[in-house]
Amino acid sequence: MLAIIATRAGLGLEAPEVQVEVHLANGLPGMTLVGLPEAAVKESRERVRSALVNAGFDFPNTRRIVLNLAPADLPKVGGRFDLPIALGILVASGQLPGEALESIESVGELALDGRLRPITGVLPLAMAARRAGRKLIVPRENADEAALAGDLQVLPADHLLDVMAHLLGQTPIAAHRLAVPPVADGIEGDLAEVRGQHQARRALEIAAAGSHNLLFAGPPGTGKTMLASRLPGILPPLTEDEALEVAAIRSVCGLPLAEQWGRRPFRAPHHTASAVALVGGGSWPRPGEISLAHHGVLFLDELPEFSRHVLEVMREPMESGRIHIARANHERRFPARFQLVAAMNPCPCGHLGDPRQACQCSAAQIQRYQSRLSGPLLDRIDLQIEVPALPPEQLTSRDVGESSAEVRARVMAARERQYARGALNAHLGGRELEAACALSTEDRAWLAGVLERLRLSARAYHRVLRVALTLADLAAKPHPERGELMEAIGYRQLDRQLRQG
Repeated sequence: MLAIIATRAGLGLEAPEVQVEVHLANGLPGMTLVGLPEAAVKESRERVRSALVNAGFDFPNTRRIVLNLAPADLPKVGGRFDLPIALGILVASGQLPGEALESIESVGELALDGRLRPITGVLPLAMAARRAGRKLIVPRENADEAALAGDLQVLPADHLLDVMAHLLGQTPIAAHRLAVPPVADGIEGDLAEVRGQHQARRALEIAAAGSHNLLFAGPPGTGKTMLASRLPGILPPLTEDEALEVAAIRSVCGLPLAEQWGRRPFRAPHHTASAVALVGGGSWPRPGEISLAHHGVLFLDELPEFSRHVLEVMREPMESGRIHIARANHERRFPARFQLVAAMNPCPCGHLGDPRQACQCSAAQIQRYQSRLSGPLLDRIDLQIEVPALPPEQLTSRDVGESSAEVRARVMAARERQYARGALNAHLGGRELEAACALSTEDRAWLAGVLERLRLSARAYHRVLRVALTLADLAAKPHPERGELMEAIGYRQLDRQLRQG
């Protein structure tokens, strides 16, 4: 007897279809599992055997059982194949009609008594099952997550007996619906809480409008972290597709989805994080912080304290918006369209240029500290702003700045102009950027002279144009003029200082 059961593997954010083929034949009794299974999948033989016996089903001990997970060249990881393997054995042994599983996929780990245990990464699997037009049987703990996929019939079960009762038509399982559809909680710090720092607030608005990377530099306690944490609150809300992408990444990492649903991610890893923790990896690659920050903000505080190697591995994802992790036997691709916001002190003690306290660092210490940031990395940061210490009268002032809602309205209006061009300014290609800027001959000649004097790279030149174009969008101008170009160049002055040490 031969049975074929549909399920899916989990390869990062992809969920390719896997067919569990079960063949019962005469011969030496035993169970053989083939199809590139790793250790946890091989162990499913014993879990499935015990689950079937303890649930009261007949296990074909006197037959030779061959289990094939096809396609054979696709890596299979985890206990998600337990349920489809058990159903395949029941079909092949005649205890369950094969027609009952038409247009149905199943996934779940089995306990020895037949209970279904939850697995990670259900949302990408559910989205793939929805696209295939099939129903999906999942452990009950995974039902809410699977239902986020939208127009999908999710059948939650607690036990193997529940699954069999449904498939035999004895006790149908009701399709699961979310009791309360997830909504964004909107809990974000308000920009009105920031005192003073008008230039930094302006830079934050520009960064939000054009999705530009941003660097704050200044003494301790000047509000750099507070400013960075306000960026998600002035960004437009996630679309439904973006929210699903963000949730799928969290699902693969085994993180809860409800508490962050619909919110722009804000990830702030510690400066001791490794390269694998930041960009992803491992023997079975998993997403890193840059992927968890997809469609959101990656905040790196104390930027020079990060290992230089760790920072350099971010350079390619900052340009491409994705990360490709290759291993000897497999590879993974994860999205990483994040917005980098970084903060740093100007020197090791943090008080270089601080009127409140004298710097205690030598020139060599300052140069060594600032040189931890490479030129190519700085080139990729569009806006670089000094955040000075505030005078006491500004700290104690009751004046309240603009709220996040007011700034967000301008940001969304600027982004609408960019979407009409086809992409956010930070993601425009060189040809599209030049066409959108449409600089006059005089402005082009003036800009070339300034770039020569400042010794900025070709990449920095395009970054200046992108920022200038965002400034024009905020001002509702058709293209940037001399004023926008001058302001955009002003945001590269810190770059020049850091390069000079």
